[in-house]
Amino acid sequence: MGDALLVVLLGLPMTLLVTALAFAIGLVGGIPLMIGLRSRIRAVRLACRFVVDLIRGVPPIVWLFLLYFGVSIGAFRFDSLTAAVWGLGIISSAYLAEIYRGGFATVPRGQSEAASALGLGRTVTFGRVLAPQALRTALPSIATYLLSLLKDSSIASTIGVADMVFNATMFARQNPATAGIVPFFIAAAVYLIISVPVAVTARRLDTRLRRTH
Repeated sequence: MGDALLVVLLGLPMTLLVTALAFAIGLVGGIPLMIGLRSRIRAVRLACRFVVDLIRGVPPIVWLFLLYFGVSIGAFRFDSLTAAVWGLGIISSAYLAEIYRGGFATVPRGQSEAASALGLGRTVTFGRVLAPQALRTALPSIATYLLSLLKDSSIASTIGVADMVFNATMFARQNPATAGIVPFFIAAAVYLIISVPVAVTARRLDTRLRRTH
């Protein structure tokens, strides 16, 4: 039990690293996609919609396999960690773009009209008037997605990233007579310990925002 716990916990930093880096990519990458989804130019809007739907329509494990096994340019190929981070990051960009878009949809149209009447440019209106309000509304959904991403990061173990699930699997294979499913129960417990605070925070944010509306 103690050995299994130690082995699983050794994979915790990698789990958190993959989650944090992929989430950071998604936070940034979702912005241009969201802007494209809201574009007044139909071709741009349709192109971004196609990209978002394509990314979301393919299972995450397939994207990771495509990046890890399918991308090879000369001597270059993704290592397992890079493929996992960028694969999950690209997926995060698509999901967060939709969350951002939903946040902007809740901002009253009169806000942009009022900003225009005050002589504010489109960039200033977007960055200082619309974005803060949209982000405030979208925060609970962003927190919920982070929770989902934390769990999805376990998929990285399938391409050799030494996270908690990978370590649990290796320990179980090396100790088939004694380990059984114990390492996986331990991994599940650690995921819960990390996930519960995020879930509670998301619910509190959602409740607080509902009260203020």
